[in-house]
Amino acid sequence: MGPLMIVIGIVQLIVCLILLLVIILQSGKNSGLSAFTGANESYLSKNKAKSRDARLALATKWVAGVFVILTVVLNLVY
Repeated sequence: MGPLMIVIGIVQLIVCLILLLVIILQSGKNSGLSAFTGANESYLSKNKAKSRDARLALATKWVAGVFVILTVVLNLVY
């Protein structure tokens, strides 16, 4: 196991943890049906949540792409 493979493996592990975190932070599609959502949500907070969800969705796509590329590179190096 060469040093390049170890470094790529460590970077892939970090990217994997970031991907898990970004996925967990996203709200579900049926978040409006939850019993814990109150009527105190204003119009601005709903728009803020949508923009946050949009940023998290974009981050998920980028991090997943990096993860796939690292997986292919790790497979080619091995």
